Amino acid sequence: MGGALGKHGVRQRRKTDNKAKGSGMNQRQRIAAETCLAGATSNVMDFPGIVAALIDAGFESYEVDFRRGEAVYFLPSGESIILPIHRDDNDIAASFDAAAIRAAIGEAQANGPGYTYAGFCAKVKQAGCVSYIVSLAGRRALYLGRTAEVHVELFPGAG
Repeated sequence: MGGALGKHGVRQRRKTDNKAKGSGMNQRQRIAAETCLAGATSNVMDFPGIVAALIDAGFESYEVDFRRGEAVYFLPSGESIILPIHRDDNDIAASFDAAAIRAAIGEAQANGPGYTYAGFCAKVKQAGCVSYIVSLAGRRALYLGRTAEVHVELFPGAG
């Protein structure tokens, strides 16, 4: 995750302003990231549609960090846009429950009646997920726990 070394030798994350002036990210890409996050939050875009839109805009990956309350969308160049996500009152569980995360993913993939992205987020947080990373190029998502536990979920039809 690049960036300069800051105080005490800790690597500082390079942050790109939402309105990044003069950056390698263009307006169409910023709008695509904002639209995908809003589409997920309002349940008007499903995961396959979000993936297709982000790939079309040139993104390589994105990360949703529940502890920081933000989503970061990355271009292959390292440029990124950081957007706030909806915060709720659901705490992140201390222990990681991969089976519960797999169940929440299955519900999302089925996109059945009553499914919401907010409900998905609540379920994975209750299962101890602190963040998840979606690799568009790698066609997989990694769900991370507090002590670096990980569940890797391949996109349907990938590998």
